[in-house]
Amino acid sequence: MVGAGKAVRSLKTPEFLPEAKPQRSMLADVIVVCLLGGLLVAILTVGREWHAPYREETQIDLSIAKLPLYTLYSLARGWVAMGFSFVFAILYATWAYYDARARTVLLPVLDILQSIPVLGFMPGLVLALVAVFPTSNFGLELACVLMIFTAQVWNMVFSYYDSLKAIPAELRQMGALCGFSPLKRFLNIELPFAAQGLIYNCMVSMAGGWFFLTINEAFTLGNKNFQLPGLGSYMSVAIAQGDVTAQIAAVVAMGVMIISVDRLIWWPLVIWSRKFKLEDTASGPMETTLVQRMLARSHILSTAAEMPVHLGKRLLDFLPRPATPKAKLENPARAAEISEPHARAMRIGSRVFYGGLMAAILAIGGYGLYVLAGILAEIDLREWTYILSATLATFLRVLAALVISSLWTIPVGVWIGLNPRVSRFLQPVIQFAASFPAPMLYPLVLGAILAIGGSLQWGAVVLMMLGAQWYILFNVAAGAQAIPADMVACADVFKINGLSRWRDFILPAIFPSLVTGWITSAGGAWNASIVAEYVQQGSHTYTAFGLGELISQATNKGNFDVLAGGVVVMALTVVLINRTFWKRMQRVGDTYCRFGG
Repeated sequence: MVGAGKAVRSLKTPEFLPEAKPQRSMLADVIVVCLLGGLLVAILTVGREWHAPYREETQIDLSIAKLPLYTLYSLARGWVAMGFSFVFAILYATWAYYDARARTVLLPVLDILQSIPVLGFMPGLVLALVAVFPTSNFGLELACVLMIFTAQVWNMVFSYYDSLKAIPAELRQMGALCGFSPLKRFLNIELPFAAQGLIYNCMVSMAGGWFFLTINEAFTLGNKNFQLPGLGSYMSVAIAQGDVTAQIAAVVAMGVMIISVDRLIWWPLVIWSRKFKLEDTASGPMETTLVQRMLARSHILSTAAEMPVHLGKRLLDFLPRPATPKAKLENPARAAEISEPHARAMRIGSRVFYGGLMAAILAIGGYGLYVLAGILAEIDLREWTYILSATLATFLRVLAALVISSLWTIPVGVWIGLNPRVSRFLQPVIQFAASFPAPMLYPLVLGAILAIGGSLQWGAVVLMMLGAQWYILFNVAAGAQAIPADMVACADVFKINGLSRWRDFILPAIFPSLVTGWITSAGGAWNASIVAEYVQQGSHTYTAFGLGELISQATNKGNFDVLAGGVVVMALTVVLINRTFWKRMQRVGDTYCRFGG
């Protein structure tokens, strides 16, 4: 394991700009001003749409001229959801890690939430938020954002929680010796250590949000149709009307958006995160991207970044400094006795607040279970038998998708993670493939499956893989990238090659990340079943017997008791598998496959 001093040096406070003072460039300032101006216009445009009067039915214009505006709307929803997801992941995982009592509740709840498909959240969210905001689009827009959030957040929470567990003990000890506050510990140790895995999972989370874009922006609840202007609803209408030109245009617009986001945001973040890699061996000069160099040369951004620091220093100069009590200087023991009642009161207040919070959560959960039990009581024995049979069929498809996906994602993920040059060239290709909403391609893939004499009964496995396999790939790549360079050098020196290299070095090194990828991929496959087992193509609907098909049918018909039963069975199945199998795999990884463990 690396030494504490070198580890702390590697995990310094994040600095986006290079240490050497860059040359200022007028061109960089012009580009930055244009980007900020464009961002402001985009925010105002999206804000007008969110506060527009509520419309019972939105007419989607299939003209190509409308695509840029629809793309902007979808992009805004995805990034607002990503902001919610990032904050939620940090807070939830930190709470679960540091609070042993809450962990016993939070982790099982996380398993349940990540196993509930989008259609399980949709009816309640949509109907409630539309009722709360009846006069504007804000309720429907917020419901769409929260549904995208449910497709993004869970693997980010798993990733950050896994990173908190993996932080070497000497790093935490160094933080304690330096007297780091919780915020400083987060900024200097926890966030830098988790940066690589978190960024990769943010990328795949954004892809997960795009996966259900056609459902989130255009959905049916019983006899009501809800549509929001966006790329997903554009594609849904184009598929329903059989407009091939509009479908191709939507695919091109989606591709341009994905590549632009990857080059402007994700790839610079991936390069930046490599500075936090734990290693003893000296590394070469840090790679930078055009975006990083352009931002570093902007005088406007440099001045804007320095202003909060100067303002903070000025404010501290004006604020009165607390005087050190004389008693504390002369008699520290007496000062400790005086402050003990205050500390005791703080502990009591903290326990009261914590108890009240947990009681509120349990009360809300208990009421929800009471209402759910009343709904489930309306399902008869024949329907329960059908639901359980459908669950078994979907489980077999999920298992097949997971096994087949692992066969190619593990070697390719390791290849990408251990070779920065390969990562540089394959990153945009993989990011494009992962982020592209697979349901947009389902008509083409299904057509190919039917053309070779297949059916959706087994073709649904292929459709599930299109959305679930990327979780394994990105987590494996992040795990391989985090392997210290000196460990790779040792394997080379001792000539650990071939099968032995995989069995004794690579697979143990990536195993914790691989298990995280398997868990999130399995959850993604279960969620993908609702669109993989029920595919609408023009006037034709293709179905495969399974739980996803049952949930989709129940949603379209407004059969909320069967919908609730299907969602509950799916959630219980996923939680049971996580608790009995994946939990043991995580324990093996944490015990035997951690560097410095």
